[in-house]
Amino acid sequence: MKKRWAGTALTAAMCAILVFTSACSSSNNGGNAANSGTNTPSTSANNSNSETADKKEITIDVFSMLANYAGEQPGWFAKLVKDKFNIKLNIIASNLAGGQQKVATMMASGDLGDLVVFGTNGKDYQDAIKAGLLLDFTKNDMLNKYGQGLLANAPEAIEANKKQFGGGTAVYGVGFDVGTGEGPSEGATMTYGPNLRWDLYQKLGSPKITTLNDYLPLLKKMQELEPKSENGRPTYGISLWSDWDGSYMTLAKVIAQFHGYNEGDGLNPAGLTLTHQNKDEWQGVLDEDGYYLQGLKFYYDANQMGLLDPDSLTQKFSDVSNKIKDGQVLFSHFPWVDNVYNTPERTAEGKGFALVPYAEEKITSYGQSPYGGNRVWAIGAKAKEPERIMEFLSWLYSPEGVMESNYGPKGLAWDIDESGKPFVTDFGWKALPANAEPVPAEYGGGTFKDGTNQINNTTLKLTNINPDTGETYDYNLWTSTLNHNPDPVTKSWREAMGVMTAKEYFVKNNMIEVSKPFFTTETPVTVPAQLQQKIDGIGKIIKEYSWKMVFAKNDAEYNKLKEEMITKSKGLGYDEAVAFEVGNAEKMVFPNR
Repeated sequence: MKKRWAGTALTAAMCAILVFTSACSSSNNGGNAANSGTNTPSTSANNSNSETADKKEITIDVFSMLANYAGEQPGWFAKLVKDKFNIKLNIIASNLAGGQQKVATMMASGDLGDLVVFGTNGKDYQDAIKAGLLLDFTKNDMLNKYGQGLLANAPEAIEANKKQFGGGTAVYGVGFDVGTGEGPSEGATMTYGPNLRWDLYQKLGSPKITTLNDYLPLLKKMQELEPKSENGRPTYGISLWSDWDGSYMTLAKVIAQFHGYNEGDGLNPAGLTLTHQNKDEWQGVLDEDGYYLQGLKFYYDANQMGLLDPDSLTQKFSDVSNKIKDGQVLFSHFPWVDNVYNTPERTAEGKGFALVPYAEEKITSYGQSPYGGNRVWAIGAKAKEPERIMEFLSWLYSPEGVMESNYGPKGLAWDIDESGKPFVTDFGWKALPANAEPVPAEYGGGTFKDGTNQINNTTLKLTNINPDTGETYDYNLWTSTLNHNPDPVTKSWREAMGVMTAKEYFVKNNMIEVSKPFFTTETPVTVPAQLQQKIDGIGKIIKEYSWKMVFAKNDAEYNKLKEEMITKSKGLGYDEAVAFEVGNAEKMVFPNR
């Protein structure tokens, strides 16, 4: 399973120049869940009301390649930005209309809008720089004059962008999720599980789970305990979705992330290798004893036992989310996914999902990176009043901006007590992280969910310490939150596990692999066109055969399909693609560790 380079280790601490893109969303990732909290910052980029009143109202076009909303920003975040900057936000979302073709069209027009959010710092971002479509932050000394929040809170991210993309002088953007300190970057929960229905697990005597495969007989017993959901639909141990797939089945790859391995688009642009977070080890996705094939076998075995949702191939993530919400699914890959089931009504009855780890687990943590990840904030070269856009972006990187862009204005969902510590208000307990709780008109009206920041990119890592409160921005980790009237599921889980949070459990039991940050001046490579054509063909084969293997009739068919997948992939140049990734990692990682 393990490939090694003598004398050097392939670190998967990739968040310095990339970010996990396929299953995070949420948690992260990729999502807009409110996850921070703070007081008025000492380094705020906010303008006074009198200064704002002197500025005419402008509407800026925000072209976000990550947004899942298009149109004028509504609700409480709109009112915040209007009150502070006299700016309205018109969001353009390529995700919703046109995809990559929309990006290409805007590139060809020569105008990317005023504020631009790139999903990666790869080809689109680099092409935009070459075409002169992005503003240099240092032009007219704009960064020094209007970017104090950026300079105070993301100096290394600014410097990294300058060295990597600006020839050492220009700054064309800044990375997201800028982190400080050591240890896991996640909040109370990790990005990955596995999480199970805690109430059913307890009814079965809370058996010890040693290996990944030990979940299957347990899930079968849980399915027998609860064969129907609340609405009378059949329950499944596991439900998968296919709309996150890239060069392989994404949810098979997640099994590697349960074991300290990770993928990363910046270091393995072909998407066919998995690298260990901290050791000198890597594996190709088609390695016989690698974690990707172990993942396929795990799902195949689940299907043979009647545990796998038969709709898995054809459904999307949203479909599975709805099934989890209804109680049709008993196993969750990601803690942030199963929150839809853990409603106050259910948890009050003792029903809910919680972490149930296995002894061999070594969960992946992305770690803190002062250089930021590869989702980039930029300003368009033709931006209207770029100084005001810089002020707004700088505020987003200030403690106040992190707090308010995630949780709303102070006094609504959060506040500060007499000792200077943050706490969630009564309204906040109903509204957070992004619930449809009605918002008073004075704060913008509508619902809290509809008013969330729709740009869909972060700035500072939410587990950073807020200098104004001494606690993290993540409200889930505030002392006041941890001590706030835990529901029966949380209380039972804490008593059984001997810790307050899932992250604490993994750290305490040495079951975590945390990426360490690094920086390279090497520009992320793009795959040669001829090789990319081969990779595209290989990816189609791997995806097609992976799903066929999961739903194979028996062992003989499963093994036959596996051999065909490997033979066809190698025939198209799989080994060449893997060698390209390995060479790229050696070039980008080793000199900069």
